[in-house]
Amino acid sequence: MEKNYRGIKLMSHTMKLWERVVEARLRKVVEICEQQYGFMPRKSTTDAIFALRILMEKYRDGQRELHCVFVDLEKAYDRVPREELWYCMRKSGVAEKYVRVVQDMYERSRTVVRCAVGQTEEFKVEVGLHQGSALSPFLFAMLMGQLSEEVRQESPWTMMFADDIVICSESREQVEENLER
Repeated sequence: MEKNYRGIKLMSHTMKLWERVVEARLRKVVEICEQQYGFMPRKSTTDAIFALRILMEKYRDGQRELHCVFVDLEKAYDRVPREELWYCMRKSGVAEKYVRVVQDMYERSRTVVRCAVGQTEEFKVEVGLHQGSALSPFLFAMLMGQLSEEVRQESPWTMMFADDIVICSESREQVEENLER
């Protein structure tokens, strides 16, 4: 079976607008870690690559070792446990009323699968973020920031671009330890 298929959430313009309003309000409250380059205003892949290159050159010029591990969290959006999302929202300081607003967006959503031979019956998806949602990238960045906090304390050169992570440290052992976290 093909692995490159992914569901896209189709929604009304009103819902898209509402998601943008909720995102704007959450951005005022939630501080996304500075190591997250994905889905962030005024940050790009170029910035992440530049920062990593400067770090590598600094270590090379000082003739010191730098070990980096690149990790791609495959289908990360689709695998986000919703309870973990609610927990991370609360831990990030999101007011309970906004946690409930986002929960409502997920609890009431239903899905159908369309293909060449027709469409399935409607069903509920219990896990993952909505693909194609205006709010999901911000929620994912917030979640990744919370989940990677311990690793970033031990390895301050950790960088993220959405679900791609690079963990750098001065020793191979330290990188491996951080990878296990």
